[in-house]
Amino acid sequence: MQELITYLPLLVIAGASLILFLNVNWRWNVIALSLQYVGVFWMVLSFWPVGLAAVKLVSGWMAGAIIGTTISDSDNDKNFSDSSPKEEIRFRIVLWIVIMLVIFALIPGISLWIPISNQLLIGSFLLIVIGLLQLSMTIQSYRIIFGLLTVLSGFEIVYAGLEDSVLVAGFLSIITLGIAFIGVFVSHKKNEENSI
Repeated sequence: MQELITYLPLLVIAGASLILFLNVNWRWNVIALSLQYVGVFWMVLSFWPVGLAAVKLVSGWMAGAIIGTTISDSDNDKNFSDSSPKEEIRFRIVLWIVIMLVIFALIPGISLWIPISNQLLIGSFLLIVIGLLQLSMTIQSYRIIFGLLTVLSGFEIVYAGLEDSVLVAGFLSIITLGIAFIGVFVSHKKNEENSI
């Protein structure tokens, strides 16, 4: 039972990363981003006190709220399709499974360099790789924001296992919110230029 509880945040992060990677409706992406930060909070909680780990949760939820409240229905029509083509979804699912297999194969070697538990390494590297793939497979502004936040949350898990600095936790929280604000601003500027 205890082992199931330790792997539950990994399942939450894996599910959230799959939803974000599939490029479904923007509402699902905001929900998946919120679930991703619940998983990050849960994983960081094994190293940090509750108050410090809650900083990750609150800043991630605030970033999701910033993104979610700034997407209007007109932006939704321009930037998001309600569903991706079936072939693209199948390709992304197969790619996600291959990434999971590669990460599981590489974790024993990586754990020699980074002295944290394997489930934290799996979760963090899954988020980093999926975020980088999101960044490389899209030109849509909001999807780029989701990719950057995913990469940063994966880095935050690794960093939390190595260092427990309050100052760095605050800086990472500011970076998370800054990515959300700047990404939304750039996206709106891009939409204004396209409408002219």
